[in-house]
Amino acid sequence: MNQTAMALALSGFSFLLTVIWGGPLLRILRTLSIGEKIRVDGPKRHFAKLGTPTMGGVLILFPVALLTVLFNAIKVLGVAVFGNSVLVPLIVFVSYALIGSIDDWFSLRGIRGGDGLSVRQKLILQLIVAVGTVFVLRFLLDVPTLFLPGINFEIGLTTWIYFPVAVIIIVGFSNAVNFTDGLDGLAIGPTVVVGGCLVLFVYVAGHVRIAEYLQVAYVPGVGEVTVFCGAMVGAGLGFLWFNAYPAQVFMGDVGSLSLGGAIGFIAILCKQELVLLLVGGLFVIETLSVVVQVGYFKMTGGKRFFRMAPIHHHFELTGVPESKIIVRFWILSILLAMLALSTLKIR
Repeated sequence: MNQTAMALALSGFSFLLTVIWGGPLLRILRTLSIGEKIRVDGPKRHFAKLGTPTMGGVLILFPVALLTVLFNAIKVLGVAVFGNSVLVPLIVFVSYALIGSIDDWFSLRGIRGGDGLSVRQKLILQLIVAVGTVFVLRFLLDVPTLFLPGINFEIGLTTWIYFPVAVIIIVGFSNAVNFTDGLDGLAIGPTVVVGGCLVLFVYVAGHVRIAEYLQVAYVPGVGEVTVFCGAMVGAGLGFLWFNAYPAQVFMGDVGSLSLGGAIGFIAILCKQELVLLLVGGLFVIETLSVVVQVGYFKMTGGKRFFRMAPIHHHFELTGVPESKIIVRFWILSILLAMLALSTLKIR
């Protein structure tokens, strides 16, 4: 079975596993009173969501981890014919999930005043994971280059430049997905779209002939990471089954941080960092809206550029229905994905 077929198969299995164990997990979360807290200064309509089970990112974590580990075990036993391990992206995924789960648990149980980890603590933990994984990429896989989408041009980077760029991408996208996770299904929809695109980019990068034909950087062995991407996409769709408006569960930081971190890492792995800024443009927009809001607030002594940030809350406060915001943002994400995929053709 080739890599794309395996990725599609695991995507289907991952979806089924997520849907099957979603019901029992929801009952467990309700029993443990793991319910969503609502920002006092947020849109008033969100108070109807008070108590909705959160930390639902565990719903995604289980099938992705299980299927990836099983695939790797089979490969080690010699049944599969792929090259390098797919455990590195899983380690990033699980590490960021652990950071998010600590933050969620502290917040839900009132530890540290119910605010969860401080911004500084969370950032330090994210940086530790990112630096460790970038170290592996640089010295074991040797990928200190940056490719421009749409043209056959490679920029060689020194280690001192490559390290911070790669770390910023991983940590940045981890937090970008977290910022976007504010409405029912808003974050997981674009995450599935980005993950689907990465399946294709990773496959192309790992196939020497196709990579040469499309003038994409060839990365030996990376093609098998399509398996991890496929499992993540399938689990994401399974989570959307429960998270679609009106949501039965929210992913929490355990889901958003892990998904964003994994996406950033995989883009670096297949040397599509700049394409990620395009296909993940919705996450970039959400993050920039927060940066603009905070910066404008400080420069003007308390004035707001948006009614509320991230920007999806701004649209809410202007009277746009939540379901319409979600669907429009999904449409934007799909259009950006189509534009990103078109770069393969015009190189």
